[in-house]
Amino acid sequence: MRIGVLGASRIAESAIVAPAHALGHRLVTVAARDRARAEEFAQRHGVERVSDDYAAVLADPEVDLVYNPLANALHAPWNIRALEAGRTVLTEKPFARNAVEAREVAAVAERTGGRIVEAFHYLFHPVTQRVFELARSGELGDLTGVEVVMAMPEPDAGDPRWSLEMAGGAIMDLGCYGLHVCRMLADAAGAGGAPRVVSAQADERDPGVDAATTIDLEFPSGVPARSVNSMVHPRFEFTMRLLFTGGEVFAHDFIRPNLDGRVSVTDASGVHVERLSTRSTYHYQLDALAAHLETGAPYPLDVDDAVATMELVDAAYRAAGLAPR
Repeated sequence: MRIGVLGASRIAESAIVAPAHALGHRLVTVAARDRARAEEFAQRHGVERVSDDYAAVLADPEVDLVYNPLANALHAPWNIRALEAGRTVLTEKPFARNAVEAREVAAVAERTGGRIVEAFHYLFHPVTQRVFELARSGELGDLTGVEVVMAMPEPDAGDPRWSLEMAGGAIMDLGCYGLHVCRMLADAAGAGGAPRVVSAQADERDPGVDAATTIDLEFPSGVPARSVNSMVHPRFEFTMRLLFTGGEVFAHDFIRPNLDGRVSVTDASGVHVERLSTRSTYHYQLDALAAHLETGAPYPLDVDDAVATMELVDAAYRAAGLAPR
């Protein structure tokens, strides 16, 4: 694939640059608000050339795939422009600022026949796939509870994740993962379908901007789930714990399994630690997307998935007494 990158962000280094080089794809062009920054990014990461602005990336005839890692508030506008330019889009999560914007992007994708997918990279890794396999198989019995923890040290004060205007906040940056995990468990044994938000409690850093939020959900069967999110945690912690009538499954770092690829399975005979791939989630994601685009291989995410997740994000903000972004 020939890839164009919008912005010279830090996440782009791990999310698109490293897997593209490892898998043999071309990084054709990059643009940033500051051209000097884009030039430094291109030189450091082997991008073939620098475009004058984001629009030039979209207009570049050599670009097959546009990667959008811009600030949250810029996801939907540039996703729409990329689709209208006839480009396939890999957009960082969250898909848009809110469900209304997400539906607007989906409508453009339908009108143009374009393809856009949200970068929930965790889903493609063997760690997550093993956890979900156990949940769906019923091997440990029916699901009885879910807890997803997404926590990190505090970003710098000027980080856009602290900006309401840029659609920042803990649910947007972290909670969308926990909500997506719960949605993906809708077909787990004993879940009974997609979950709904029951309640949420937020700690605000600035008016409307959540620094930490805990979201409680419930599956149709009555099984509870909890998404715990913090951008003011003393350390990084990205864990997934599933409880069953006959045991428990715990993923030690499902976002960064390249640092810890363990899944601990507890059953009647004790605790069994499975050590799975320590290849990056982003490598698996780009590999799956390339196979889908090149050969039509199945791909699990689409615009309907993105809209449904943004509806849960909005519901979580409302339950916490905050307005959606």
